[in-house]
Amino acid sequence: MAILYVVATPIGNLQDLSPRGADTLRNADLIIAEDTRVTMKLCQVFGLKAPLISCHRHSEGGKAPGLARKILEEDLTAALVTDAGTPCISDPGSEVVRECADAGIPVIPIPGCCAGITAVSISGYDAREFAFYGFLPREKKDIRAKLEEIARGAKVAVLHESPFRIIELTEVIAQTLPGVKMTVCCDLTKLHEKTLRGNPDEVLRALKADEKTKKGEYCVVLDLHAVTLPEQETEAAEWPVEAKLIEEMKQGKSLREAQETLIAGGEKKNAVKQAALTLKKLF
Repeated sequence: MAILYVVATPIGNLQDLSPRGADTLRNADLIIAEDTRVTMKLCQVFGLKAPLISCHRHSEGGKAPGLARKILEEDLTAALVTDAGTPCISDPGSEVVRECADAGIPVIPIPGCCAGITAVSISGYDAREFAFYGFLPREKKDIRAKLEEIARGAKVAVLHESPFRIIELTEVIAQTLPGVKMTVCCDLTKLHEKTLRGNPDEVLRALKADEKTKKGEYCVVLDLHAVTLPEQETEAAEWPVEAKLIEEMKQGKSLREAQETLIAGGEKKNAVKQAALTLKKLF
């Protein structure tokens, strides 16, 4: 029977591949891999013989329909893996899953490692509710805007970051989120894994003091319970036209003058006239 298994693979320590995961990969007719070179190493260790086909972030849009068709027409048992961790969680695979599901192919999860969940589990934060954001934007102003958005949501947030940008990210967090606590994990489950805890300044000092900071992959957990941000102001551009007219009239303008001001500022003439009629009926 045609079937797709979504298989979580180790994020560092190969012993973390579950017996069920190993059996699934061993019995698969086809393994769909993010990078066949990486998955080949896993195959060599566990004696996996299934043919590999690559399907990464930049190719899955074009390959997913054909892969689903192949699995269905050839009645294959297929397994989807990424380089490490659970597919589709900040990793490619979602389009393959969607195409298979839409084609009526059963999609079965084989759970296991996930860096974000692993980091949350050792953070010590109250994570009954948390949100996963993966990698943040690259520009500082965009990072700040995203962090402020995050802080107004769930009180625990999980991020990914590269070793080359972890210091800059921590600096922006320090500037943007007063009161935040951080748990920063690097190379989880590997021989030299490390975890840093504290406020951003403390974490930043530790990162800068470590000559090996630019090695490994980082998972960051933010505790936002003590973070307070200024109340967001409603932008005037988002106000109804009636509210804009009232705001102009508060400054001493007549209704007609308020209309002229809004029209001169780019508001549509008909919308302003309609709003003025509405106000006349109300007042």
